Amino acid sequence: MFFPYNDDNPRILFPFITYLLIVINFFIFLMQILGTTNLINNFAIIPAMSSIDLPYYCLTLITSTFLHGGFIHLIGNIIYLWIFGDNVEGYIGHFNFLIFYISCGFIAGIIQTLYNPISSIPIIGASGSVAGILGAYIYLYPNAKIHSIIFIFFYFTSIKIPAFIVLGLWFIIQLSNGFASLGMNISGGIAWFSHIGGFIAGLIFIYIFKKWKFSTK
Repeated sequence: MFFPYNDDNPRILFPFITYLLIVINFFIFLMQILGTTNLINNFAIIPAMSSIDLPYYCLTLITSTFLHGGFIHLIGNIIYLWIFGDNVEGYIGHFNFLIFYISCGFIAGIIQTLYNPISSIPIIGASGSVAGILGAYIYLYPNAKIHSIIFIFFYFTSIKIPAFIVLGLWFIIQLSNGFASLGMNISGGIAWFSHIGGFIAGLIFIYIFKKWKFSTK
């Protein structure tokens, strides 16, 4: 078991959109804790709403990415956004990165909805958007060294692992758990297909952007 916490990839631009997204996620989570309005009830994805109120459903595909089910859920997404977001933002630019982030979350929500379109269970979290960043990162920087803590029973140490191994294993875990859940009556938990959909969307979007970037030079 390993836990990434940093990388050796130098920044090209100051990642103020990445930092802004981190601040917004923390602020909205604070609103969830202290607010009188139940943000999850109002702004989470409800798959069944896709066939009842499509415009509202489409709105929640965006708003849900800024909601989290708990502090651990939030911190897990923020750490990955912190490690990998700056380099992807540096490559595609600030505005493009914001659109990329929102688009990956949007697609991730649709993929999770397709998994169980009649579900009334709320879907929340930035995981789909962050997964898109991971997909872009592994495409752009497969050999970048990722600082990771390795746990072996009661012993742990820190080593550097190529991004294609760290993120490749992450994606394999999402795939195995996602397909293992097919046909199961699950009332909650991790939205595996949101992760899968976001990661694939990130790969596709960054591939298209890279082709466009070089074709316009």
